[in-house]
Amino acid sequence: MSRTHHYAIATCLAVVVSTVLAPTTAPANEFVPQIQRLVTDKIEPWLADETLLSAVRAQNVAHAGMDSERINALDTQWRDEATAGSGPLIDSVLGNDLSAFLIEKKQTLDGVVSEMFVMDNIGLNVGQSDITSDYWQGDEDKWKKTFGLGPDATFIDEVEFDDSAEAFLSQASVTIVDPDTGKAIGAITIGINVEKLF
Repeated sequence: MSRTHHYAIATCLAVVVSTVLAPTTAPANEFVPQIQRLVTDKIEPWLADETLLSAVRAQNVAHAGMDSERINALDTQWRDEATAGSGPLIDSVLGNDLSAFLIEKKQTLDGVVSEMFVMDNIGLNVGQSDITSDYWQGDEDKWKKTFGLGPDATFIDEVEFDDSAEAFLSQASVTIVDPDTGKAIGAITIGINVEKLF
């Protein structure tokens, strides 16, 4: 068999293998208009609610000057508690007023939203509707491309198939702005089941 034939067969096998092993995804751009409309109509109107703002402001004060070692320690504690299903750190966040507020907002959206969580100005969770896998989001685009860019920033991530939810999900993240100062104080991420968008 010639070298050309060997190369052609190898190329075909590489294409087949990469297709089989590639994760099941759908392009985010296909749903961006619907996701943006959901954010504008159903999420942004309550981002200035005092329950949300006061919780973020308070945590920003409490976490002022926190170093990376402490952040990493809290994130490790959270991950361990998430694996166990609960713990003092997770319970303190899920049991606060902001988390109750987010759970209520999620329920009003009839399954369109899979989760919601709010982050402070260093990327740590302030409140959430469901347990996240980690506590610190500051190294991820959901925080860097919202709070990191300042007021009026929105980041819509790719659509991916979630095996546990058995659905195509995307995340939309928005900067939280203090209306008294016009400055960014945190961010919110909303998990969206794109198959249920209206």
